[in-house]
Amino acid sequence: MRIVIPLFDGFTALDVAGPYEILRMLPESDVVFAAAAPGAHADGEGLLHLVATASFSEVTEADLLLVPGGPGARAGLTDEALLDWIRRLHATTAWTTSVCTGSLLLGAAGLLNGLEATTHWGAIDTLESYGATYTARRVVEQPGGIVTAAGVSSGIDMALRLAELIAGRVAAEAYQLAIEYDPQPPFDSGSYAKASPEAKQYLADRPRRTARSALAAPAAPGGTD
Repeated sequence: MRIVIPLFDGFTALDVAGPYEILRMLPESDVVFAAAAPGAHADGEGLLHLVATASFSEVTEADLLLVPGGPGARAGLTDEALLDWIRRLHATTAWTTSVCTGSLLLGAAGLLNGLEATTHWGAIDTLESYGATYTARRVVEQPGGIVTAAGVSSGIDMALRLAELIAGRVAAEAYQLAIEYDPQPPFDSGSYAKASPEAKQYLADRPRRTARSALAAPAAPGGTD
């Protein structure tokens, strides 16, 4: 089970780390972090770095491709080398997946046209510009093994669903237990539909604090997409 996760400057940390903690436990899993060039790549804040051990040119196939989001994902929407690599890898996968605005990269690669998909709430219009139909479901499964997850934390839900599909329900439940994933948030503000007007305004007014802001195309003010 070869799991490939692309890295680029400006990824969102939980988009990568959340699903990784689940998928690494799959039987005979081989997780590969790939990038345009091997080495350290910074998250959207420029504070956390993950290391790619392989270049895109060295990774030509995968059983499961997981594309994270973040400001770097938006910056990659016109990176034809990245998009072509996603297309080529998709042709080899059983599962092509995304978290948050990683779905925009799938859309830009032409993989979501005519399909339902989800993304961060701040990127709905961009997603639909690629021919996808946005749905507010947290995890969206489509024909051809394409699975998209909504914003950031939903990547954990998606990874558990993938674990169930690949290794069975008992295994998936065991992985959930292993990471003690039993969400009991203190507030019911985890979706745009549920959040209070005050919370939405606070987020809109919050300045972006990122050392990599030059990477980001226009996005929802204050968001993490």
